[in-house]
Amino acid sequence: MARGTVSELTRWPVKSLRGEPVRAARFDDRGMAGDRAYALRDERPKRAGKVLTVRQNPGMLSWGATYGETTDPAEPPQLRAPDGTTWTWEDPKLGDALADSFGIPLSLRAADGQQDRGPTVLVTFEASRTGLGEELGVEVDLRRFRTNLHIDADLPAFAEEQWETGATITAGDVELEVTGENAGPCIRCAVPSWDAEGRERWRDLQTHLIDRHDNKFGVIMRVTKPGEIRLGDPVTTR
Repeated sequence: MARGTVSELTRWPVKSLRGEPVRAARFDDRGMAGDRAYALRDERPKRAGKVLTVRQNPGMLSWGATYGETTDPAEPPQLRAPDGTTWTWEDPKLGDALADSFGIPLSLRAADGQQDRGPTVLVTFEASRTGLGEELGVEVDLRRFRTNLHIDADLPAFAEEQWETGATITAGDVELEVTGENAGPCIRCAVPSWDAEGRERWRDLQTHLIDRHDNKFGVIMRVTKPGEIRLGDPVTTR
């Protein structure tokens, strides 16, 4: 058993846009409430209707999305454009503004609880972030990994790469477990190779993860006991 604390909580209201740090959040069978609950659809002829991601358009990272400080969002998010303009999700001109910004036709999609891998939570550990930076010889920005729950615990770096079904975390009121489909150590796509604003690509980061860590960073878990997690809450792992 290892012990630690919750050091960061981050929610990503719109898939592939920048997210928001929060001080507290609700976790339940949706995963982190409000996380990736909205998305953009690619409407180019060969991809019509498919979800648009950073992999197709890194410029998405120049836009941010926020609900504010609510722990369980009931209203749609607000979006912030690169020029600082704030848009509401319901604004009829938002779709055109996004399409102009990204240079492709698109549409808006609201699907509460929609996630990359189903109703899951991405957990990362400070020891692994620090260890990765030491291996690369440079600080690694956690935002690259689009984590939900970041934990500072007395675990060795990269210990979670070996976690198997049944591994659990208790954080605040919440219990999470490696269980169900697509849970376990997180196999990374190319997204972490982009900086948090989508301006520059660091290909060596992904190459390093592939060569040294089987392309893993963080662990995907599911909520088995719902509740609220706050910054600074105690954590146990087993």
